Amino acid sequence: MSYQFITSAKLPTRHGEFDIHIFENDEGQEHVMLTVGLSVVDQTTAPSSDDTSSQRPIPLVRIHSECLTGDAFSSLKCDCGPQLNTAMQAIQESGCGAILYLRQEGRGIGLTNKIRAYALQDQGHDTLDANLMLGLPADARIYDMCGPMLAYIGVNAVRLITNNPNKVAYLTEHGIDVVERVPLLVGVNDMNAEYLATKRDRMGHMLDKVFNTAIHLNK
Repeated sequence: MSYQFITSAKLPTRHGEFDIHIFENDEGQEHVMLTVGLSVVDQTTAPSSDDTSSQRPIPLVRIHSECLTGDAFSSLKCDCGPQLNTAMQAIQESGCGAILYLRQEGRGIGLTNKIRAYALQDQGHDTLDANLMLGLPADARIYDMCGPMLAYIGVNAVRLITNNPNKVAYLTEHGIDVVERVPLLVGVNDMNAEYLATKRDRMGHMLDKVFNTAIHLNK
């Protein structure tokens, strides 16, 4: 599947101003990149010896899959909203970084199936089993749009904000040097503690054994 850049603009937020870039795949699906301190690379010319990308710090990058319930509605069932806002704040404070906001709701199963999975979770099933009971994969996300998005801003090395080893592995396998993994454990509450424990124990996410010792990037 191919991806192409569509348009850019300034985006003022409560965390600070970002540049917002829209990309689209050949199925018409839109993905978003927010950047701070990163210039667009001219794809038609070879890099010059005075290329500023070689002089800037390694950017702080967050790959964030869309979560309408968490990002927009402040759901307490997950940690997605706090993760997004904490990453945005951290990138603003660093002065150099990007959010790759991928339109793959519900770990890639879509909003309707995500709510169906929520209903099963309400009956006592964990987040992984709920997907499987619906005949869906535990995690259907893909990251093949990340390479073109990072190439657009000339990034081939990152400090990656993530607890998910799959994201580290994907970038590494596709030529992006992950020089540092920055842990992100925020938004923990009584409603999502079991969800986070499932991600840690059954999905391999690198989370603290004791959630109340979470590292907050914005402290």
